[in-house]
Amino acid sequence: MNPIETFPINARWTAQDPSVIQLYSFPTPNGVKASIALEEMGLPYEAHRVTLSDSDVKSDEFLSLNPNNKIPALIDPNGPDGTPIALWESGAILIYLAEKTGKFLGETEADKYQVIKWVMFQMGGLGPMLGQLGYFHKFAGSEIEDPRPRERFVAEAKRLLNVLEGELDRKDWIAGEYSIADMAIAPWLAALDFYGAKEIVGWGDLTNVPAYLDQFLARPAVKKGRNTPPREG
Repeated sequence: MNPIETFPINARWTAQDPSVIQLYSFPTPNGVKASIALEEMGLPYEAHRVTLSDSDVKSDEFLSLNPNNKIPALIDPNGPDGTPIALWESGAILIYLAEKTGKFLGETEADKYQVIKWVMFQMGGLGPMLGQLGYFHKFAGSEIEDPRPRERFVAEAKRLLNVLEGELDRKDWIAGEYSIADMAIAPWLAALDFYGAKEIVGWGDLTNVPAYLDQFLARPAVKKGRNTPPREG
C-alpha cells in the first residue's frame, strides 16, 4: 500500500499521484500561502479543493488530517527520513517546505530567524487582525451596531500596516531577500481588496506597502498559486 493510502482523507480526496505532496486547500489568504510556496519552490504536488463549508472542513475525512478543521493542510509522502508527514497551520507548512528545499529561508542561521520572525508577525498579528477587520467591515459583524469592535480592528490594522511601511523603507522584501515571510504577509495585504477595506485603513497614505504588494502579485508563481486549487470545482 502506498503511504498516502493509509491516511483516511484519501478516501474522499483521492491522490492521483500518491508519490507527490498532497495539498488540501482553498484560495483564501491562508490557503494560498501553501500553494504559492509550492509553486515558488518547484515542488511537485496535487491540490485538492476543500471548501470552507462544514461539509468539507468538518467532515470526518478532513478532521482526520486536521482536527482544527482549517485549511491548508498537506501530506508529504517523502517527509523527514523518507517517512510521510502530515502538516497543518500555514506558518508551519511554510517553514517545513522552506527547510525541505533549502529555499526562501535566508542564507544563514541569523537570516533564517529574521524570516521566521516576520512569519510569526503575520501569524500572530497581521492575519488575525485583518481577518477580524474583514468580519466586522464586510461580513456578519458589519450588522453589529456597537462601533467599538470595528474601530478596534481598523486601528490595529492601521498600526500593523505602518509597521510594514517603516520596515519596507529602502527594502524590496520584508526580510531582505524574497522569502516565506513575504509569502505569508502579502496574501493578507491583498485581502484588503476583497474586504473592500483599503480606504478605511488608510491604504492611500502608504507608499512602500502598496509597491511591495504590487511586485509580489506580479510574480508568476504567485499568480498561479493564488488560484490553486480553483475556487470553483
